Amino acid sequence: MSGTYLGMPAFPRAARAAVADTQLRRNLEHATGTIRGRRAEVVAELDDWAELRAAGAAIKDHTLRHLDRYLVQLEEAITAAGGTVHWARDAAEANRIITDLVRETGETEVVKVKSMATQEIGLNDALAEAGIMAWETDLAELIVQLDRDRPSHILVPAIHRNRAEIREIFRRAMADVPADLSDDATALAEAARRHLRRKFLAARVAVSGVNFAVAETGTLVVLESEGNGRMCLTMPDTLISVVGIEKLVPTWADLEVFLQLLPRSSTAERMNPYTSTWTGVHPGDGPQALHVVLVDNGRTGVLADRVGRQALRCIRCSACLNVCPVYERVGGHAYGSVYPGPIGAILTPQLRGTAGPLEASLPYASTLCGACYEVCPVAIDIPEVLVHLRAKAVDAKRRRVLPTAERAAMAAAAWTLGGPRRLGMAQRAAARARRLVGRLRWPLTGWAESRDVPTPAPESFRAWWRRTRGRTE
Repeated sequence: MSGTYLGMPAFPRAARAAVADTQLRRNLEHATGTIRGRRAEVVAELDDWAELRAAGAAIKDHTLRHLDRYLVQLEEAITAAGGTVHWARDAAEANRIITDLVRETGETEVVKVKSMATQEIGLNDALAEAGIMAWETDLAELIVQLDRDRPSHILVPAIHRNRAEIREIFRRAMADVPADLSDDATALAEAARRHLRRKFLAARVAVSGVNFAVAETGTLVVLESEGNGRMCLTMPDTLISVVGIEKLVPTWADLEVFLQLLPRSSTAERMNPYTSTWTGVHPGDGPQALHVVLVDNGRTGVLADRVGRQALRCIRCSACLNVCPVYERVGGHAYGSVYPGPIGAILTPQLRGTAGPLEASLPYASTLCGACYEVCPVAIDIPEVLVHLRAKAVDAKRRRVLPTAERAAMAAAAWTLGGPRRLGMAQRAAARARRLVGRLRWPLTGWAESRDVPTPAPESFRAWWRRTRGRTE
């Protein structure tokens, strides 16, 4: 995942700093509470929401079980429609492919839309190293970029900023903002629109993510609310679309289910304002070169985990963030990943592994209250995966750490109980040392505070049996 997030501290340490920021907590409480309330209202309008949710989960599970077949079908359909498909095993390979494609055009600037996958692989940094500037065109993404910050929410990346803070960011980072710019939402949006309009008109290359990819036709789909996506997807000469391999749906009929689930769960809208679809290349209409980069970057490893693979159902709606009591108090940066909140707590450790302190701590960044599962539009049982990953983190730690006193005691007990002669010797020794037990309480003080330390019997059952029945061990 993105190098921007490497070296982040473990979640508890990052969370302590975030909780101390009262302005951050105030911003988060207001924003998540508003979105949460609106979502509940529009979801309640549908009598068949539970059935839609079950259908979305079933479609995703079916696609993941047959992902190899659908990926090949998608490639064939894109190629037949005039596009070119590139396969990337990891972030480094994806960045190299995209950088080379931009270099081939001779351009030194690109515009971007729907960029979570590109944030995951650290594309902006990779392009910058090659002398290429990438401009974010989503309003919240632009705010984060201008502030040299990191996204803190899947749907609203700048959720940790209020309007007054955004106005100061624009004043500081935009050369063309009015001197009297206010913190009115309309004025801020207009300032961003004017700033980006020149970028759209000048851009010859665009980079997009996608929400869904339809295998049967090779169609790529982006849902957004500002119209910036439509500009990015239609005006440049070259379009490079970066697609996580889990974003597939088999057919247009399957897509219909998600076009009902996603808007209500994310922006609390009945219908998405801008839904853009594109299939291949059409002479004289839109980009004349389409490149699709299919990114694995750890996803096949997640797919191999029977419990954890359900995280790949995620459609990036952010509903789980908006109901999570932990996220509401610490924000997204504490998760050290482009994927914050409950979904990040299960997806990031699986994509990266649990070797690092941050990744090992993320499965514990939850109260296991279950609110995330209740609102997930594709029924990802996040608490189940969290418990599963906690067990894996403990197992990994046991393999790495030297034997503890507890482990040494258990190993000694196993050896003693492993043979009747050794057990008999231990019992006789315990009987002889029974008077010393009271004196040995001090090493066990913490354990013995709520427990009685039993005094060994003067004679073991084996010894009694041998004495009374004349049997030998």
